[in-house]
Parts: sequence; C-alpha cells; structure tokens
Amino acid sequence: MKKSFAIYFAVLLISLGIGASWDKYPIIKNTAHGILDPTAGLLLEWNLLFGFIIIVAVISLILTITQKVFVNQEEMKAVKAEQKFLQAEMKKYSEHPEKLMELQKRNLHTAGATFHLMTRSLVVTAIPIILFFRWFQEALTPIWGGWWILYYLVTTIIFSSIFRKLMKVA
Repeated sequence: MKKSFAIYFAVLLISLGIGASWDKYPIIKNTAHGILDPTAGLLLEWNLLFGFIIIVAVISLILTITQKVFVNQEEMKAVKAEQKFLQAEMKKYSEHPEKLMELQKRNLHTAGATFHLMTRSLVVTAIPIILFFRWFQEALTPIWGGWWILYYLVTTIIFSSIFRKLMKVA
C-alpha cells in the first residue's frame, strides 16, 4: 500500500508540475497543441457544443477502458460490497459508539483498499488528463469562461455512468 501511495503521489506531483509548466516550457504546450489541435480542435471548430460532447465522450470511454483493464474488477466489487455492508451496519449501530468506532475503522481500511486498487489507472491517465485540461482551458475559456469545467464534469458523469454500466466496471 505504501508503494502504491508513493507512486501515485509521484505521478500526481509530475502531473501538477507539467500543468504548472505549461507556459514556462513551450515544448509542453506546443506538443499538446500539435497533437490536440488537428484532432480535438477540429471537432470544436466543426461545432463547439457537439464537438465538446464528442471529445468528453471519448475521454470518458478511454478512462473507463483504462479502469476496466488496470483495476482488478472482482477485488473492486468485493471491496464495494464490503463498504455497502459497513454503511448499513453503521446505520444500524449508530447508537452504540464502541461498535460504530469498530465499523468506522473497518470502513477506513476498505477505503484504503479502494485507493490502492484505483492507483494503477490513475498513474496511466493523470498526465494526459492534465494536458487535456490545460488545452481545454486555452481553447474554451475565451468562449465559455470558466463554465467549461462545469460542462466537462456534468458531461463526464453522464458518459462515465453509461460506459461503466455497459462495460460492467466496478
């Protein structure tokens, strides 16, 4: 668990460093624009709203596939079932502080297991997502202001829910 946390933390720092270096090191920005302008940029030029929806759908699909491939689905389902059971037990024993404390400790352990399972897919997707976000920021902020992030989040939730259900991702 400590090893996966260290890897996740390192990737997170690298991703944030890349995002923060967007304007400082032109190679980062130019490479992202070189890849995304002729692909995703064309979709936005074709139709801003539908292009954006298509791009977000593709990103959601890739993230869902990555999660399906890199996360042990059986283990994740077992951890989620344990969390659901513990939540029900905590409601049942809400008047018994000793039992509640024990259940909360077990629940914290399952949260750690969930984090450990999810780390692999986050390691693979963190840097590309940061680059996409920086590119979206430059492409969409002049048009939609900061609202693009809200559109992104809502659209991602919708598509991710659909793809996770279709692909039976835990």
